[in-house]
Amino acid sequence: MSQELIKEAIDSILDYNREAATEVAKKAVEAGVDPVTMLNEGFSVGIREVGERFGTGEVFLPQLILAAETMKAATGILEEAIAEKGGSTKKGTFLIATVEGDAHDIGKGIVVSLLKTQGIEVIDLGRDVSTDKIIEKALEVNADIIGTSALLTTTIMAQKKLEDELRARNLRDRFKTMVGGAPVTQRWAEKIGADAYAEDAADAVEKALELLALK
Repeated sequence: MSQELIKEAIDSILDYNREAATEVAKKAVEAGVDPVTMLNEGFSVGIREVGERFGTGEVFLPQLILAAETMKAATGILEEAIAEKGGSTKKGTFLIATVEGDAHDIGKGIVVSLLKTQGIEVIDLGRDVSTDKIIEKALEVNADIIGTSALLTTTIMAQKKLEDELRARNLRDRFKTMVGGAPVTQRWAEKIGADAYAEDAADAVEKALELLALK
């Protein structure tokens, strides 16, 4: 049963079918399928494939946006199911944003969903967010980790700007920082002084838990 639902979840994303995605999410909850499994092995697999197709030019921005909206509809239902079960004890607060000048958030959406399943409070500032706004909000919510995503080679410098600005304001030791996105690498993270680099959503969760353990 769970494997059938997982396949339906993947297909719903690949078909950009929001109604089908919400239906399969509801069926999974009713059937007692682990919502984290549905996210990891179902919807996330579908959204990654759409992202790969976008990268190779097989699909275009409108389809990418539709897939992201479909994903959000389904994950909302699964996140509610996790919350109703009591979830996990709050492990920390993770502030996340796509950097200024970058309007992509498909990968970030997966990260947000998976972080929530681990008992991490997530503050998602959305897309095209300025460095000043990121720092202001991080201070306001007393974030443990600031995560930034950059999907364009032209916007990754905003991640360096954040690191530089945190140091300039004597705030660098107050937060752990994590970077990710298609053009981002471990080498880039080390170069700008970020605490961690996440290759994908699953890696982001693992790195976030490691950083929280250090605080």
